[in-house]
Amino acid sequence: MIERIWVGPARSGGRELVFLHEGLGSITQWRDTPDAIARASGCAALVYARRGYGRSPPAPLPRPLTYMHDEAVELPELLAAERVQAPILIGHSDGASIAIIAAGSGLAVTALVLIAPHVFVEDISVRSIALAGEAYRTTDLRERLAKHHADADNAFWGWNRAWLDPAFRAWNLERFLPHVTVPVLIVQGAADEYGTLAQVDAIASQVGGPVETLVVAGAGHSPHRTHAAEVHARIAAFVIARRQAP
Repeated sequence: MIERIWVGPARSGGRELVFLHEGLGSITQWRDTPDAIARASGCAALVYARRGYGRSPPAPLPRPLTYMHDEAVELPELLAAERVQAPILIGHSDGASIAIIAAGSGLAVTALVLIAPHVFVEDISVRSIALAGEAYRTTDLRERLAKHHADADNAFWGWNRAWLDPAFRAWNLERFLPHVTVPVLIVQGAADEYGTLAQVDAIASQVGGPVETLVVAGAGHSPHRTHAAEVHARIAAFVIARRQAP
């Protein structure tokens, strides 16, 4: 069974948040971000770990290069099981990309918050993911990830090997963007080691709905952790505006 928890205020039938973690993420690696944003915005939040992450069942390896598309296809089943309708999706990195695919494929959502999203592969992404592989083999990275994942090898190598597959260079989500017609907030660290502002520009120029952007000076790939006060406040304000919309 997929690991999941609800945080924040009790469910009341209003707007609800769904958090989609990064490529090496889990429920615990979000730290206090979901609860902080849920409480600040007054919305209950569902946080879950995809297959292969956290305490969810392992994923078959190697992961197909369409693994994010596959996750977007499975998301409606999870939402239906939890009786979530038209949520605000808050995704980080891979989770943000999954949110784009889902919304651009017709999933009923109220809005998207995209933290460090990717819609195409950049050289900086490949370099950093290759370095992560070396760190996993030679440092304590494996032990640190094992605190958050039942099977750290499954989580790490499923992500790492997919992104480093030469065929993954053709991975591109831009065709989904015109079909994203709900409001979007993009949050990007100015010093993100996994992607550049070209990702932000591509999304902002091609989505079919209104867009807001927050570029966080000095932040890397996880601005919600390193610059939590600024990022949490901006996301909460965005959510409140969507919650109050008809």
